[in-house]
Amino acid sequence: MADLIELSSRIIDQGDEQAPGMLNRVTRELSEVADGVAVVEAFSHVVSFRTGDGLVLFDTSLQAHAPAIIKALRGWSKDPVNSIAFTHGHVDHIGGTQAFLDEAADSGNPRPRIIGHENVAPRIDRYIQTNGYNGHINARQFGPNRPGGQPKVERDGPPPFGPKSWVKPDTTFVDRMSIRVGDEHVELFHDKGETDDHLWAWWPERKAICAGDFIIWMFPNAGNPQKVQRYPLEWARALRQMRAMKPELILPAHGLPFAGQKRIATVLDDMACALEGLVEDTLSMMNDGARLNDIIHSVRVPDDLLSKPYLRPFYDEPEFVVRNIWRLYGGWHDGNPANLKPAPDAALASELARLAGGAPALAYRARELAEAGEHRLACHLAEFAAQAAPDTASVHAARAFVYQKRRETELSLMAKGIYGAAARDSEDKVQVDT
Repeated sequence: MADLIELSSRIIDQGDEQAPGMLNRVTRELSEVADGVAVVEAFSHVVSFRTGDGLVLFDTSLQAHAPAIIKALRGWSKDPVNSIAFTHGHVDHIGGTQAFLDEAADSGNPRPRIIGHENVAPRIDRYIQTNGYNGHINARQFGPNRPGGQPKVERDGPPPFGPKSWVKPDTTFVDRMSIRVGDEHVELFHDKGETDDHLWAWWPERKAICAGDFIIWMFPNAGNPQKVQRYPLEWARALRQMRAMKPELILPAHGLPFAGQKRIATVLDDMACALEGLVEDTLSMMNDGARLNDIIHSVRVPDDLLSKPYLRPFYDEPEFVVRNIWRLYGGWHDGNPANLKPAPDAALASELARLAGGAPALAYRARELAEAGEHRLACHLAEFAAQAAPDTASVHAARAFVYQKRRETELSLMAKGIYGAAARDSEDKVQVDT
């Protein structure tokens, strides 16, 4: 059983350098972090509270992790599961729910109550509608290192997405809900953040907060370029409300639990400040009439915040959050009139290739720029070359080189995933041609 509180305290207080995998551990092992409070670390953790009337769980992780999680929980407590609260409806948080229901039935225990915000069920419906799309983007985002239970892209059709059996909440709420389990009183709050269906929980007697994905030990996932709208200012407000509770224990769904009122206040303040600053600066430029392209190249989070061990941009990154702020407050038009009703990508690429002396010339220049470290510009030229000459092996060889170089320079998993997928796509085309 790892001492997660000691580990997180050392990292926060001393700024110990830790790789993302050391902070977001996928051990599927249980650690008791306070009396009657346990965390099973998985791709998304399962947090368990032992009460006088059974266990209260927050999330169930991925379907593939559920059997090991249940085994770990049963090594800690044989009590039946009274309730399962979904912090939100992402598959890595609720995909394993059916396994917990099956375990209760097999043990002769009552079916656990499933609690969630009212928007969880519509989210599940949307996932079913967009099964193929979500399968493709998750495979692209996580690439060959996708977590257990995530879909693998198949060349002959859309990949599957989600568990075999989706489970929807049977108990829902809108803004706030109080529950009592045995002698335990729990307050559930809804706030927008990474999703529009997120809840966080306050256990007043234990002075503990289950934070879900409001805290992930990386820069807040408020800008994911392939997912639906996120809400950075509302996210910051939720963090401010958590801080006002004066909690002594924070239990996130990703990353390490951490304790100590002063330490917690510092972390929550830093995260809220980073998000508030992005929103303020982006809106200021929008109000001045700036285009999106100008804003994403201007608005920054201070380096002293990004260097914090719980704010490093290893998954999402501030530039992507800026785009989401623009989308939330300003719509999809980026301010460039040529992009309002653009020419087909291939037509524009062909015209540029003609002016440049052919697609191979564009590809050659793209490779030169990549070697010189001008990765943003190199990617544009490589993409134009491939659009203009989609069947030319030398062009795709250059494109693969450019995107692989770009991938190697990026920090965030999201950027690495998209650039890596582009590189693999061109590598496949080169192999087919040769």
